[in-house]
Amino acid sequence: MSASKEYTNGEVIIEWKPGLCIHSANCVKGLPGVFDTKKRPWINPERASTEDIIAQVKKCPSGALSTKINSMNKNNNETSTTRITITDNGPVLVNGQFQVHDANGKPIETAETIALCRCGASGNKPFCDGTHHQTGFKG
Repeated sequence: MSASKEYTNGEVIIEWKPGLCIHSANCVKGLPGVFDTKKRPWINPERASTEDIIAQVKKCPSGALSTKINSMNKNNNETSTTRITITDNGPVLVNGQFQVHDANGKPIETAETIALCRCGASGNKPFCDGTHHQTGFKG
């Protein structure tokens, strides 16, 4: 999995894990001033309030984006329950407190929201990489 990258406005840190991204573009559609794939760096947290950034990052379906408040250094996506959602023709979304282990029992680092592949074609198994769009997966 690719190394994560961090972007900050001084109050909030946005962490991006490219290996988890399924390119849903929720971030770009929701806060285009902050998330702009045509610019480098593509995340500029100076362009929105901390509250707006946190709210938008919580909408990331794959967990590729997460936030931490600098002063508390605490993840803002915390939930007390785990939620599993099967999406139409797409991945299984898992959100909350959980651990994922490989076939040898070794923990795999994840965010608090992940997208698990259902089509079997992902190049980043067990995580979804959006390949279901190209394969025409229905399920």
